[in-house]
Amino acid sequence: MVRDLDYYLGLDYSIRVRCLTKDEGEGWYVEIPLLPGCVAEGETVDDAMENIVAAKKKWIESNIKLGRFIPEPLTKDFSGQLRVRMPKSLHSELAQMAKEENVSLNQFAVYLLARAIEKKEWK
Repeated sequence: MVRDLDYYLGLDYSIRVRCLTKDEGEGWYVEIPLLPGCVAEGETVDDAMENIVAAKKKWIESNIKLGRFIPEPLTKDFSGQLRVRMPKSLHSELAQMAKEENVSLNQFAVYLLARAIEKKEWK
């Protein structure tokens, strides 16, 4: 398979969008996290999305020309299952907390993981 500009433009890259504050000049900021430095802005979301498409094309063209590695988005489907080994004491404490909340240990673990991602507590 030839990995040319058309190939990369056809891949489904995730795009992150956020509203700019007054201090940042307002409008919208978009980026493709998998392509470092591939960012764009616009007065409206539509403008920003249009600009990121152009920025993505330029980013890929430049990296092809320079012979640089171009990351590709994951295409593997995830099962939604994750096996985690943990100390018995942590397992016991989580099970007790789940029981107190009247939910399964699985539901409680998903809840805690979702909260951690939302708050970015790992950073």
